[in-house]
Amino acid sequence: MTRRSLHKSSIGDYGVETVALPNGRVVDLAVLRHPGAAAVVPLHADGTVTLIRQHRHAAGGTIWEIPAGKLDPGESPEVCAARELAEEVGLVGTLARLTSIHTTPAFTDEVIHLYVATGLTQVATDLDADEIIDPVRMPLAEAVALIRRGEMTDAKSIVALLLVERDRMGARS
Repeated sequence: MTRRSLHKSSIGDYGVETVALPNGRVVDLAVLRHPGAAAVVPLHADGTVTLIRQHRHAAGGTIWEIPAGKLDPGESPEVCAARELAEEVGLVGTLARLTSIHTTPAFTDEVIHLYVATGLTQVATDLDADEIIDPVRMPLAEAVALIRRGEMTDAKSIVALLLVERDRMGARS
């Protein structure tokens, strides 16, 4: 494989890679090499969750999400999840891993590591300059209803919330 970098930015390294596919064909593929990210569902003791309404220019406006962010160099996914939880919604708690997902494997190697946080306590937020965030606390069932109504379209948030719902349903069985 050879790689020609076209552009490096804070979100990754975009380039063209010449690769031999499993069928023997050699092709050029556009690939964004990404450091990875972490996201977390803040689950309160009363069964509510804290979501965020965040302005996302690329998505065309404000969307529903869970707190998330890109891994800093050398940072573990769990440390990143805890950092984003505190920075974006002013919460700290105990993290448990849910799963990891590839976001869009057709053109990027980005993996987002998903967590749930419990035992939450309030701290001060510390938003980045480009973050416009409105935290909203609601019952987990209402967050899942946002998904079912098509009002939440962010994939990482959908996966994480449905896993938390599944785990809570299993705990009641």
